[in-house]
Amino acid sequence: MMLDWLTVPHCLLIAALARAAVPEQATADGFDQTHARYAVLLTNFVRDARVDYTRLQAAPQELDAYLNELAAVKPEDFGAWTRENRLALLLNLYNARTLRLIADHYPIKSIRSIGVLPGAAWRQLVVRYGGQVMTLDHLENEIIRAEYRDPRVHFALVCAAVGCPPLRAEPYVGKRLSQQLDDQARQLLANVEKNRFDAATQTLWLSPIFKWYKQDFTRVTGSVAKYVEPLLPEGASQALKRASRPTVRFTDYDWNLNEVKR
Repeated sequence: MMLDWLTVPHCLLIAALARAAVPEQATADGFDQTHARYAVLLTNFVRDARVDYTRLQAAPQELDAYLNELAAVKPEDFGAWTRENRLALLLNLYNARTLRLIADHYPIKSIRSIGVLPGAAWRQLVVRYGGQVMTLDHLENEIIRAEYRDPRVHFALVCAAVGCPPLRAEPYVGKRLSQQLDDQARQLLANVEKNRFDAATQTLWLSPIFKWYKQDFTRVTGSVAKYVEPLLPEGASQALKRASRPTVRFTDYDWNLNEVKR
């Protein structure tokens, strides 16, 4: 839980002490696969999936240091990691760089307020990875989706909107990645404002995420309804299983910023 009374110097001191206290799970190249620096940052600035962008903007040093750590990973070292460790880094990179992008422009109402053209935020060359500079759009669609082909990434990538899946208050780590992604899926599908099954009308209401990336989900199970059925809360899951031909419709996506309200 975020501690509002912390001053910036105290935050930095606690971050340093926490990193010293956490035993490293390092690869041969020395990279900390626990993402401990990012863990401290999330603990300090995220509360109930909302981000305190005011405080983050005032003290971005730990976020910048973490992004520098990720940018410093050499492609040949990255390629020697397990698939889970590689994907965990990429998911953390996307979310951390999105946090920095918002902090750079805060206060704003929405990530869509950045830039003039629609989707400009995702087309800025702001991501340093593998010796390259790329956009968030490229990282998501040409690397994470294209190379890893796991639809659960859509439950982990957070574009700073209320309509997004919840921003997890811990990093993704290779050793627990599958469990973390499954938990993210269940958290999102338990939110009845975004996802629910109306048994009376046989209507499955889903987040637009399932429309935008439909092919990623249907590639696994053949239909979006079959994909979400085991992930819904028990009652809704059983009701959907009994439905003969459910109609899939989509809820509204809330693009308001996922900020801590003061």
